[in-house]
Amino acid sequence: MEEILASIRRIISEDDAPAEPAAEAAPPPAPEPDPEPVEDDVLELTDPIAPQPEPEPLATVGDIDVYSPPEPAPEPAYTPPPAAPAFNRDQVADALVGDHAASAAASAFGSLSSALLMPKDGRTLEDVVRELLRPLLKEWLDQNLPRIVETKVEEEVHRISRGRGV
Repeated sequence: MEEILASIRRIISEDDAPAEPAAEAAPPPAPEPDPEPVEDDVLELTDPIAPQPEPEPLATVGDIDVYSPPEPAPEPAYTPPPAAPAFNRDQVADALVGDHAASAAASAFGSLSSALLMPKDGRTLEDVVRELLRPLLKEWLDQNLPRIVETKVEEEVHRISRGRGV
């Protein structure tokens, strides 16, 4: 290996040497010491290989091997979360908001809840969505429908007039 590297260095130094005869008389430069080999994560072919796990057994049906998956692990039993501590009215009164603000918020949420109550009088979610979208759809149609109809009528008139002009 060292001979090959020395040969390569000699060829490179000959290519880099000037063509003047005075340069040939000078002693050749001392060869550079070989750099220390850097050990990367090199796989040696002599390293032992870890044993591979045995494959799952196959059941044989006739001439066909059939894979039978292992039994699934049982699901852990459900453990309910701990109960939240109960507050009495005095603790709630000393809470973040006052009685007036709390009652106003409760009233607002109550009216919202009653307005969107699904089972009331057989209303479904579709009915609620339809009621909420109706004013939006009406506004959009009032703004855009005349322009859409005009454009389509003009296109149809042009199509008919081209057909008669032929």
